[in-house]
Amino acid sequence: MTAGSAAPKPGDPGVRTGRTAGPGRGGSRSGRLPRGGRLLQGGAPGGTVFRLFVRWVRRPLLPAVRLWRRNIQLRVVAGTLLMSLGVVLLLGIVVIGQVRNGLFEAKEKAAQSQAAGGFSAAQDRAATTPSAPGQQEGVRAGASVNWRSTLVEQLASGGQSAFNVVALSLDTGEAASRGARASGEVDPTTSIPAELRRSVAQGTDTFQQSTRIHYTSGKASERGLVIGKRLNDAEGKPYELYYLFPLTQEEDSLTLVKGTLATAGLFVVVLLGAIAWLMVRQVVTPVRMAAGIAERLSAGRLQERMKVTGEDDIARLGEAFNKMAQSLQLKIQQLEELSRMQRRFVSDVSHELRTPLTTVRMAADVIHEARVDFDPVTARSAELLGDQLDRFESLLSDLLEISRFDAGAAALEAEPIDLRQVVRRVIGGAEPLAERKGTRIVVVGDQQPVVAEADARRVERVLRNLVVNAVEHGEGRDVVVKLAAAGGAVAVAVRDYGVGLKPGEATRVFNRFWRADPARARTTGGTGLGLSIAVEDARLHGGWLQAWGEPGGGSQFRLTLPRTADEPLRGSPIPLEPEDSRRNREQAAAGRAQEGARRVAVPAQPVGERPSLPVPPRLPAPSRATVDPTALPGSGARVVARAAAETDGGEASTAGAGGNGNAEREDGTRGR
Repeated sequence: MTAGSAAPKPGDPGVRTGRTAGPGRGGSRSGRLPRGGRLLQGGAPGGTVFRLFVRWVRRPLLPAVRLWRRNIQLRVVAGTLLMSLGVVLLLGIVVIGQVRNGLFEAKEKAAQSQAAGGFSAAQDRAATTPSAPGQQEGVRAGASVNWRSTLVEQLASGGQSAFNVVALSLDTGEAASRGARASGEVDPTTSIPAELRRSVAQGTDTFQQSTRIHYTSGKASERGLVIGKRLNDAEGKPYELYYLFPLTQEEDSLTLVKGTLATAGLFVVVLLGAIAWLMVRQVVTPVRMAAGIAERLSAGRLQERMKVTGEDDIARLGEAFNKMAQSLQLKIQQLEELSRMQRRFVSDVSHELRTPLTTVRMAADVIHEARVDFDPVTARSAELLGDQLDRFESLLSDLLEISRFDAGAAALEAEPIDLRQVVRRVIGGAEPLAERKGTRIVVVGDQQPVVAEADARRVERVLRNLVVNAVEHGEGRDVVVKLAAAGGAVAVAVRDYGVGLKPGEATRVFNRFWRADPARARTTGGTGLGLSIAVEDARLHGGWLQAWGEPGGGSQFRLTLPRTADEPLRGSPIPLEPEDSRRNREQAAAGRAQEGARRVAVPAQPVGERPSLPVPPRLPAPSRATVDPTALPGSGARVVARAAAETDGGEASTAGAGGNGNAEREDGTRGR
């Protein structure tokens, strides 16, 4: 068996060799496309510009959106203002409509009554005015015009700017223009609609219509109501008589009503907003106080309590909250005391057991050395006694180490170390077990230094646990140890191809005394605390210890450490899910099929015109989840900014074909 830093070979488990893409296997084709060819890959500048525009528009709105989502008082007051404004607008529209209808109906009735009286008076005057039968035609026309002028003056004299009177002749031409008489400098041509004149000329009833009254003196036009009727003058000739009633007073009244309603509505809306603000504040303020106290309680300040005043529901809520906080404080204190007692008990028992264990060890060594003089049964018992004493000592050491972590007394002695040397020492110690199992340990990525500030003793203990577990559970297959460094992080991954982990076991593998298969024998006499101590060592460094596995596909444990102490981790240079996992292999196969379909769509080129470049197929990235990396062991989102595929010595990893590359954001439900 070859151990240590042996270079991986093509065909070894966990080490897959990339293949340079040739002209007929998805290779890159440069140069001019043939006629009928099409560009398979290209940028989308329009989409990029649109996304940038959306980001530019959203950026100033984010603070307002955040405030809207976080402030319930603002939402309630804004909702109250909007609903109040809607109610006020609806009421204003209804009230203004009713007032407008009332004003114009009253004006219309008064105008109709006034016009009816004027039409009757004009008819009576025409009937009582004698005509001169001996007059010539021109003289009679002049007399008719004078009669209409006098009639208009008499009828308009009772209006006093409340209405104007216009008399028009039914004749056309010059006579018609001479016959037009109007009071109040009204322009009859533009003030009286042609449609109304046609109706009056064709019928004998009274007609009315809304219009704009224009004046010849330059006075501004105004809205008005025109009522007209066809009558006969003293000569028996028909003419048109119109009453024009300005609606200025009604419009002024309506404007006053609108202004009053707008002022009152605005005042009501503001008043309702202020009332809503005050009312909601009485409810929101205790809730905010409770939220702040709850945050302080979660931070460890267990003595915080709410201030309770009154006897209402809010006061009852405060009293219940204070009782809950008091109960939590008592329970936490009891648990802390119990935890301290348990830690002290474990520490004391471990220390106290060392003295008798030392005595028993000395006696067992004497018996073990003299086993050659015993009968076979007694000699075998002496060997079993020595083995179990070794396991007992290891268990005591692990219990003492766990008690130090629980008590917070573990100290980190960090110094710059090269993880390659630590890996070599670990592999050297695991060689005897690997030889018995028939397992070969392969190291990948040890060509460049992997330096980090860490405690060499603790890192070696973590890696020893991982390598030994991989050899034990690898079922005689190869174990691959991979090292990598990128950005501010270094990582060591141990990959085996044994029984793997069932769904959900990756979240329990770091629990104390947990075993995936309780019936499985331990060939190295493990205590069940190795991975628990390992994850505590990783946390002490500010790093991650995570696990991945699939049934029948093996497992991979990854240790990620910051390059410098106290530097927060933002990613890992090694993906938690290995490149040769079942899912990645399926995605790689789908990518090759998709690439083959693309090559069929592009016409072939002569070999001499297309230089080839190795390009891995592009696949959709796997689903990603964002989880807090400070939660349970190995949970969290890891983002590593590295290329999707890197070549070294002409060999490319299959991570590029799987779409993961050397950078990924892992799912927290799978990692540790």
